[in-house]
Amino acid sequence: MNAAGILQIVVYFAVLTAGAIPLGAYMARVYSAERTWLDPVLKPIERIIYKVCFIKPDQEQHWTAYAFSCLMFSVVGLLVMYAVMRLQALLPLNPASQVAVAPDLAFNTAASFATNTNWQNYGGESTMSYLTQMLGMTVKNFTSAATGMAVLVALVRGFARRQVKTVGNFYVDSVRSILYVLLPLAIVVTLALVWQGMPQSFDAYTEATTLEGAKQVIAQGPVASQVAIKHLGTNGGGFFNANSAHPFENPTAFSNLIEMAGELLISAGLVFAFGRMIGDRRQARALYLAMSTMLVIGIGVCYWAEAAGNPLVQAMGVDVAASDLAPGGNMEGKEVRFGIANSAIFAAATTGTSTGAVNAMHDSFTPIGGMVPLVNIMLGEVIFGGVGCGLHGMIVFVIIAVFIAGLMVGRTPEYLGKKMESKEVKLAVLCILIFPLSILGFGAVAMALPAGLAGMSAAGPHGLTEVLYAYSSATGNNGSAFAGLSGNTLFYNTTLAAAMLIGRFLIIVPTLAIAGSLAAKKIVPPSAGTFPTHGMLFIGLLIAVIVVIGGLTFFPVLALGPIVEHLALAAGTLF
Repeated sequence: MNAAGILQIVVYFAVLTAGAIPLGAYMARVYSAERTWLDPVLKPIERIIYKVCFIKPDQEQHWTAYAFSCLMFSVVGLLVMYAVMRLQALLPLNPASQVAVAPDLAFNTAASFATNTNWQNYGGESTMSYLTQMLGMTVKNFTSAATGMAVLVALVRGFARRQVKTVGNFYVDSVRSILYVLLPLAIVVTLALVWQGMPQSFDAYTEATTLEGAKQVIAQGPVASQVAIKHLGTNGGGFFNANSAHPFENPTAFSNLIEMAGELLISAGLVFAFGRMIGDRRQARALYLAMSTMLVIGIGVCYWAEAAGNPLVQAMGVDVAASDLAPGGNMEGKEVRFGIANSAIFAAATTGTSTGAVNAMHDSFTPIGGMVPLVNIMLGEVIFGGVGCGLHGMIVFVIIAVFIAGLMVGRTPEYLGKKMESKEVKLAVLCILIFPLSILGFGAVAMALPAGLAGMSAAGPHGLTEVLYAYSSATGNNGSAFAGLSGNTLFYNTTLAAAMLIGRFLIIVPTLAIAGSLAAKKIVPPSAGTFPTHGMLFIGLLIAVIVVIGGLTFFPVLALGPIVEHLALAAGTLF
């Protein structure tokens, strides 16, 4: 670790916070149906969309209807995307003559993009046509992100409203998320990325002759538009197989900063929007500080581990120098354009959110460095998390934290004036239990069956980590991979798709149930016995609850994977 790397981390958080605060204020106005500076342009378009889609913007929904609309919208999107991939050989905008995607891979990919996971068991440039990339991947990047944002807004209304039966209209919230937030930001970021040299065209792949006389096909296409929304919407699906490590998908150091900031911008902004919508900005600052603290710790541990390098290399007499690119630091699997610090920031940010894009291969990280992105996902997608989903996941942990605080003082827990009773606590626990049940359940099956073991590229604890990371990434709707697992098989395509659907919708439904329950409650004025939820004591309690629940749940399997691999490596044992 060195001063330059630490400065990059500081600059990153400064840029993020400077963008998140005003964006949060803007989004609060959007979801409160207040006038924004984009209304003169977008309001007429919004009315046309409602008219064409038969949406009644003034008709609000009970939480059950809201959840049903969310599920049906996602199912229809999944089926349309599946059809596009299966029929892409017959459809236009296919200059590379890509054939139809295999049924199991098409199902896996459709489930992946419908759940905002964007796990990819394929190479984008060698499997998908331009039309599939745009009509399938890019469109779902917008709609799946908007779904998560809509669910969060419904939950926030549950806290802000009193004694009502409705939580909003799913279709209105989704339309406003796309039209007023995602689309304007995506246009700006797309133009910035094109300025940095990212391709955005319908030209056919270019065939070049190398200096040795060999023929090389250079893939290109409408890249910038997909890259912009994959980061802003915390989607992560790459146009190219190498994702953001590819020079066409991340051409410069500035584009790298844009992508890293874009991964957290909306998720962080929604925290500040939450504070404004409930009328208490102190709560937003507390949650932002809790999320930022965990992210800083993750970045620091990952940076330290990668800068320290491989202990076997050091044992050979190679000194660890101060420079990120000097011998001793672990540069395996990393782009020399970005170095260790930016690779560590990217790895922690992409798994602290549900983005899943990568500018370095996590499979090549040191055991502890690679454990950081794994743990980030396992904690429940709450370190900012996916757009919308991260904050409503954090609020679930807040409910558990205030419940524990209530037990300590012997009174019914409260949060934002709402009593957290048996129903809300049970639903919160259900949300939390879904993660370990899916990750450990599918992981155990994969480690027990020949079809699962066949996909591992490494023996010993590293192979376990590959499998564990895959199901963590799928259930957490993250989409990044450890890169060593051969996932394009019937077994992994099917089970990973099931984990994605479980991790998305079995959490959304109880979250909306919490929203409906809270909206029906009256707001209780704070009293002398009310536990304050905006101070450092509560922030510490919240972080402790998240870490303890994650630690107790996953520490045994982590001890068999990256931890024992680290200890074995230090002892000179290889597998």
